[in-house]
Amino acid sequence: MGEHDGKNRGRSHPEREPEAGPSGRDEALSVPEAGTEQGAAAAVEALGLTGSPRKGTTDRELGLLSEIERDPDASQAGLAVKLGVAVGTVNWHLKRMVAKGYVKVRRAERRKLVYIITPSGIALRARLTVAYVEHSMALYRQIRKEARRALTQARRRGYEQVRLEGNGDIADVCRLTCLEMGVSIAPRGDPRPKAVLRIEGRKVRFVEESRSSS
Repeated sequence: MGEHDGKNRGRSHPEREPEAGPSGRDEALSVPEAGTEQGAAAAVEALGLTGSPRKGTTDRELGLLSEIERDPDASQAGLAVKLGVAVGTVNWHLKRMVAKGYVKVRRAERRKLVYIITPSGIALRARLTVAYVEHSMALYRQIRKEARRALTQARRRGYEQVRLEGNGDIADVCRLTCLEMGVSIAPRGDPRPKAVLRIEGRKVRFVEESRSSS
């Protein structure tokens, strides 16, 4: 048995997140005995999670913990739909959380599993929520600072209107900063303003296009 387990460990790759998932059935997390610590341990061993999962947690894990707490009867396929990811991705994250003790698996019916968030999982979800809010606020302050710096450069060059290149939440912060500083934003598609507030990833910078360009 030890030799067989060693071969399985050699073939498993728990740190790699799958790009595609199975058909949506939850058998991969089935446990031999429902509601027992031995059953949970056996499930972890059966999953091939012999090593520690990589450090750090993800937004997906926060989403999974929240959904499981809200609906323990949710299937992997249902969780995948709510989170907008592949079923295999949900399966992979669930395996990690079972191994860490954040989630327990119990069999409710012959082919149905129930996922139960543990006290440790509830505590983790709270920490992740706080970290998410703190990260979001830090990102907002960073983007606003960069937008103000870029707009200050534009005004020093004599511009009172800019063309905003970019979309999403960062663009919304830039629009708010323009409003606060009294700088107007040209209508979308208007090529006339040569002062550009350009979003590149999570960076915002001022670009002055050549006045001879069309």
